[in-house]
Amino acid sequence: MHQTPNTKYQTQMHRIKAAIFDLDGTLLNTLEDIANAVNRVLSNRGYPTHPVDMYRSFVGDGWKMLVKRALPESASTRDRVSACVEESMVEYGKTWDVTTTLYTGIPELLNYLTHEGIQLAVLSNKPHVFARQYVDKLLAAWTFEKVIGVSSRFPRKPDPAGALSIVEALKLEKRDFLFIGDSGVDMQTAAAVGIFSVGVAWGFKPEAELMEHGCRFLARHPMDILSLIPNGKKFSAIQ
Repeated sequence: MHQTPNTKYQTQMHRIKAAIFDLDGTLLNTLEDIANAVNRVLSNRGYPTHPVDMYRSFVGDGWKMLVKRALPESASTRDRVSACVEESMVEYGKTWDVTTTLYTGIPELLNYLTHEGIQLAVLSNKPHVFARQYVDKLLAAWTFEKVIGVSSRFPRKPDPAGALSIVEALKLEKRDFLFIGDSGVDMQTAAAVGIFSVGVAWGFKPEAELMEHGCRFLARHPMDILSLIPNGKKFSAIQ
């Protein structure tokens, strides 16, 4: 049995009225489309490309950091990083939805939360324009009260500004929220704001990273999250 923090969550569950979701690696598997776009830029410039799975370690800290990690160290000058960021965003804009899909169990989870009157929001380290496109096209079956990606207004997580904006917009207390994500950055963001953190094990980052950064509930399947909702079906998050 894995050691998880799940035993301490029960006292808060009657307060849950909203859920803030990370996007990549939490709701959507976007990894291949991201990898293909950045690899095209690397190839065009004569740099080595990377296997799709390698991008798990590159993503999570915003697009600029993704590109910097993908570039050879000798090419990671400020000007080259900036140029490759711009080029890769153009490439990504051409093929951002070719292979991306919702994770198994996400539709059922969103259906249940919606049925229970729990408000939904997205907070992503993806550039805002892409975060908005993904929600509008692939998550259009559900209502998301707020969608925030990285922009001049909102810096990347773990800066708490985006999450605090969502709390304010929904006119709820911090204790009313779950913050659901697949990375240590998401767990840090939840802690910085004072929101109950749910780490998901189906995403891009390993469970150890979630635990290291303060994950308070570990879900290995989307429907495990129903254990946090009054009257929700009880699924064990510990296998």
